[in-house]
Amino acid sequence: MREVIIVGGGPAGAVCGERLARAGTGVAVTIVDDHLAWEKPCGGGVTQKAIRAYPFLLDGPYPKKIVREIELRAGPGPSAQLTLDQPIVVYSRRVLNGLLLERAERAGCRILRARVAAIDTNAPRPQITLADGAKLQGDFVVLAAGARNRLLPASAAPEPLTPLAPGDLEQTLGYYVPAESDVLKIKFVPGFPGYLWSFPRPDHLSVGICGKLDEISTATLRRHLEEYVDEERLPRDGATLFSHLLPSPRPATVRERPISGPGWAFAGDAAATVDSITGEGIYYALRSGELLGECLAAARPEEYPRRLRDDFGDELERAAQLAPRFYSENFLGAPVTTRTVEFARRSPTFRRLLAGLFSGTQDYRTLPHRLWAQLPLSLAEIGWRFLVE
Repeated sequence: MREVIIVGGGPAGAVCGERLARAGTGVAVTIVDDHLAWEKPCGGGVTQKAIRAYPFLLDGPYPKKIVREIELRAGPGPSAQLTLDQPIVVYSRRVLNGLLLERAERAGCRILRARVAAIDTNAPRPQITLADGAKLQGDFVVLAAGARNRLLPASAAPEPLTPLAPGDLEQTLGYYVPAESDVLKIKFVPGFPGYLWSFPRPDHLSVGICGKLDEISTATLRRHLEEYVDEERLPRDGATLFSHLLPSPRPATVRERPISGPGWAFAGDAAATVDSITGEGIYYALRSGELLGECLAAARPEEYPRRLRDDFGDELERAAQLAPRFYSENFLGAPVTTRTVEFARRSPTFRRLLAGLFSGTQDYRTLPHRLWAQLPLSLAEIGWRFLVE
């Protein structure tokens, strides 16, 4: 392997390129992206799990917001307040993508700003055609251009790959609002398969909504968003509207969709490496890029799917299984989301568990056991609060 081309300069592509370039194998790495560092519509929250794996995200000099307070609401009811022992770091995506690309370039990657028009993975060496007609060839191509990307490998087996279906996607709408806060806010709407958010960034708020693409119309998303902006009394003057599609994979997609083949591999959102409950994808993008970079440096790209599965694939499949229950089912006569906020408001034990989920230190595999083990104490705390309120 002499040359690798990475299509997409987000977290997955940048980290993949950096890891491969730093490995000292002599492989030439080109990262191609038509935007490079850009303001991707998302909250920009980096969990403690990501900070532990990539300490420069906390220690570096780049603008960021350290968040330790979370406010949860469900419908019109009172809110619950979480205090995080392990903070979340919130970045503007323009800043985050930029710092990761800088690290890749310092490691030796060539950064090329251009739009990719076509790929050919059936050629003896994979070939990339740019929008201006120029062609690039490499021994391997990494497809890390996001969930909307329709550049799919032709050499996938046993059947040709298709873009992610609407059932594996969620739509986001939101505003960049010229306001400041130190509190990260989440609001659930009963019966709604998604949530509203307000993420504080260094010089503005990212305020938005996400919902399953095949279940919620754009008009419904917009209505809930506008109501939320009014509830929060946020300024509209100077606010910039955004919209984007993100992965929200179903269990079968996590388990069965191919993420690599002869001469190619997906990474990040293109591989649907996103938590279907929270929508968190930054850590999984970083980690998928790192794993793929290590496999390419070792000249063993065929090991990438197994390593990804062993590392966090089971976790994402579990999230995909739990998501419909969390957003659509009832518990003790009320939506699960409503009960979640009520329990968090009244039970310190339950609040600590939720804080671990938000910070990324509590995984879904051990969550059911911990929930059942702590349930008697949580119910006792909730009962006591009912008596004293």
